[in-house]
Amino acid sequence: MRPAPALSRRGSLWPLAVLSAATVASPGAVADELAWPTNEDLRHIRSFDDLQVSPDGMSVLLQVRDATADGAREHLWLLDPQGGAPRQLTYSPEADKDGESSARWMPAGRSVLFIAHRGEKAELYSLPMIGGEAQRLPIEVPVAVDDSRAADSLPPPDKASAPKAVATLPIEVKNYGVSATGEWLWLIADDPQTPGEKAQVEAKADADWVDHQTHGTHLYLWNMGTRTAIVVPLHDDVAEAAWSPDGARLAVVTQAPHHGSDLGPTQRAWLVSIAHPENPEALDECPRQVASLQWDASGRELYFYSQAARDAPPGYPDLFVDELATHQLRNLTDGLDGTALDNIVSLAGGGVAIPIARGLDWTVQGYGTGPEAGHVLRHPVGSIWSLATNASHSAWVWIESRSGHTPAIWYAASLATPGKSLGAPPFHASGLRRSAEGQRVEWKLEGRTLQGLLFLPAGTGTDAHARVPMIVEGHGGPTGAFIDQFSAYVDFLLGQGWAVFRPNPRGSTMRGAAFAAANKNDLGGGDVRDILAGVDHVLQHYLIDGHRLAFIGYSYGGELAGFMEGQTSRFRAIVGGAPVIDQFSEYGTEDDSYYDRWFYGLPWQHFADAWRQSPLASVGRQKSGTPMLLIQGQADKTDPAGQSFEMYRALRQAHVPVELVTYPREGHGTLARGIEGEPSKEPWHGFDARRHIVEFMKTHLRN
Repeated sequence: MRPAPALSRRGSLWPLAVLSAATVASPGAVADELAWPTNEDLRHIRSFDDLQVSPDGMSVLLQVRDATADGAREHLWLLDPQGGAPRQLTYSPEADKDGESSARWMPAGRSVLFIAHRGEKAELYSLPMIGGEAQRLPIEVPVAVDDSRAADSLPPPDKASAPKAVATLPIEVKNYGVSATGEWLWLIADDPQTPGEKAQVEAKADADWVDHQTHGTHLYLWNMGTRTAIVVPLHDDVAEAAWSPDGARLAVVTQAPHHGSDLGPTQRAWLVSIAHPENPEALDECPRQVASLQWDASGRELYFYSQAARDAPPGYPDLFVDELATHQLRNLTDGLDGTALDNIVSLAGGGVAIPIARGLDWTVQGYGTGPEAGHVLRHPVGSIWSLATNASHSAWVWIESRSGHTPAIWYAASLATPGKSLGAPPFHASGLRRSAEGQRVEWKLEGRTLQGLLFLPAGTGTDAHARVPMIVEGHGGPTGAFIDQFSAYVDFLLGQGWAVFRPNPRGSTMRGAAFAAANKNDLGGGDVRDILAGVDHVLQHYLIDGHRLAFIGYSYGGELAGFMEGQTSRFRAIVGGAPVIDQFSEYGTEDDSYYDRWFYGLPWQHFADAWRQSPLASVGRQKSGTPMLLIQGQADKTDPAGQSFEMYRALRQAHVPVELVTYPREGHGTLARGIEGEPSKEPWHGFDARRHIVEFMKTHLRN
């Protein structure tokens, strides 16, 4: 399973756009000549992310990922709050298959830094805003590790032919930040590969001694004037860092190497003084799940997310503040009736603003000691992400989306004032496509109020004798949720003539910690009942054909698909993407097991619980199984490919119609995003998976 996607800016799918909402067809609102998106159309959708406001607030950087059909490279675009046309700022040489990302303004606004892979590794570049070519920053760091020179290295050391030792090497930049004065950069990077280590790999002396790697992930300080690097002596791997407002200190999070997270949380918070980086100060008051650091404007308080105080799945957050002068810690969101989202931004008067989701409604709320603490600063519709401001807090930007309307980039002088939509590149190369608004649905079961979104194809509700089939979709996680946002994938399914129902059963985020914890040791139990009760509610109130229902899901949604296979015969077809089928084999082969442990404990100590919550346990119980399609990435380490193969074998041997399609090179998230229409490096995998899904559904949903 995968931990808490609600903390990610991609809760489900973000195929983004910045066209006026009125130009996208909603039911009854726009002329019917607009067509629903086709399978090919989903290969031509861009995505937008990572807004950055210039120091003077007069320009906005936007990271745009090209559509799948165009190679899915990232580029930087410049948006004009004064109404000028957006323009592409960076272009990639043909050899660079990744493009430009992680843009940051230098403090004076005269240049922009970004990461690009134009040589052997991803490095940092500086682009002057007055014109000219981007220049690579010549960042080299001291070499601390060279495995090729160990006494037991392979091939055995040959002094005559061995590459010479080196003192410094360029690094592959994973992340970075610019100080307030622009004098310093912090850089996070792995130990660089030495020439000798490269020769080992070429000689195929490349055994992987699990959890014994000597290379680590370090924090470096690089001086823009002297062009020299200092390594900060933090013994664990560095996960993130954040500059104080005056640029004199860094807050840093480290985590244990060698899959330490598989044993439990290992994060630690530190303060690093630029004057004395050799003496990091441990913030031992911070819990071991600290993440998403953000200073307040005064530099006296440090805000971050950590594990909720109430019992909840790992990764479910509360917002904390550390008053650094006293090292006093406060939990600001304990008992929140919603979910705090991973986008903490400082406020001018002190404190921070964060997006809050309460069910299907989102707001931005202030927390801390400033004058805006406790205030709802804005009421965005649908969902909001990439909230950002500049150092002077004179301009704010964010991306806002809701179903049936293409997402828009907004700009405002403050979060308390009305914003305006900024022009940006079109999201679809082929022009506008029809899109449907989701209808909010509520039902009750076992003392809980449940929510979901129902999307209806054109003409539904006009003829009681022409009820439409319905696709029921399960979300990932299980600590995830469907949100009210634009989805080209849903519109594509609607174009087949099917309704789409997206329920949020117990265990979903956006409803508070208790709701997220309601499926503990009950996977495939109450959540399945919640979904089926939601289906009953929809059938009672909408013109849906109850004899032509299908279920589809990916990740935990794929696991739910497996539970549906073994527990009900209500569906005519089931599609499971990257499912968990057997809690025992999945637990032993997945990349990290700590998240799963919260739900049912160590499986060999809680055998009955783990087996009861394995879809494989119920395969063959039904007198006649439901036809099932399994879709799987071959490089998936979250829900490894063996899970789909287990289900495929079990269903075949139970004589249930089953199909399995696997995709080389695809990991867990990459295949999911490709299927849903988000830009992918794989030009045809998403297209092919959608084709298999549609043909499978058409075969089994016929009258």
